[in-house]
Amino acid sequence: MTYWFDGRLWDGSEIALPTNEPALLYGATVFTTLRVYGSRLDHPLTDWVAHWQRIVEAATAFGWPTPDRNRVRQGAEALLENCPILRITGFPDGRELVTGRNLPADLDQMQSQGITVWVARGERYQRPVPSYKTGNYLGAWLALQAAQQHGAREAILVDARGQWLETSTGNLWGWANGQWHTPGLGAGLLPGIVRARLLQHLKQRGEQVNQSPWPPGVIQRFEALAYSNSAVQVVPIHTVLGHTVLSDRSRLEINPQQPVLEALRAAFREN
Repeated sequence: MTYWFDGRLWDGSEIALPTNEPALLYGATVFTTLRVYGSRLDHPLTDWVAHWQRIVEAATAFGWPTPDRNRVRQGAEALLENCPILRITGFPDGRELVTGRNLPADLDQMQSQGITVWVARGERYQRPVPSYKTGNYLGAWLALQAAQQHGAREAILVDARGQWLETSTGNLWGWANGQWHTPGLGAGLLPGIVRARLLQHLKQRGEQVNQSPWPPGVIQRFEALAYSNSAVQVVPIHTVLGHTVLSDRSRLEINPQQPVLEALRAAFREN
């Protein structure tokens, strides 16, 4: 295994950090995860500029020095041939870390057959500073672990009123009454880069997207449900566990092969 850290390439899977490192003590990092298409950072679907801008905006918002762009790109170029998914992390002192991994082995099956999700209710599952991707992802990680214990692949994060926000790793999409729906950013969720791509794509197709909140009762109206992120593109959701507030064992099933999902998938075939 190889990774890039602080201006150089390293072999192995361990990194040395001081015991008073804020990244360890507080989860004080910012990061972005991107999928490299055609082994090119500049491929239109890779969205390199958007991912880099995410790092810059978060570092600026927190008053941290921005990582060196050339070094970050050099690290990404060094890993992309063997790792189609890259995670770029910025530290409070401006150091950079670039790591890589493979696509999920069953991604094709996920995209065609869909997955099961579990609704994670409770304060411990909420994500701090939701508008930014920070290293403090404990709430989302706990939600994902709990979802897996319930036999689900993903977790749905909700706010204090039970309104659906996003999954532990991506943004939500629903189809009902001839229209697409996705929770609005004002609800307190991550402005996903793929989310922005899909919104632009649907707009170009002349389709409107409702960005109103998702209260618990609206979920049963959806004829199609999916989530998106940079690594998996669009994955349908066929089963929702715990979708009602009164029962953690409730079960809602949705057709994962609705033809309308092609409208989302088409956003990744245009370039």
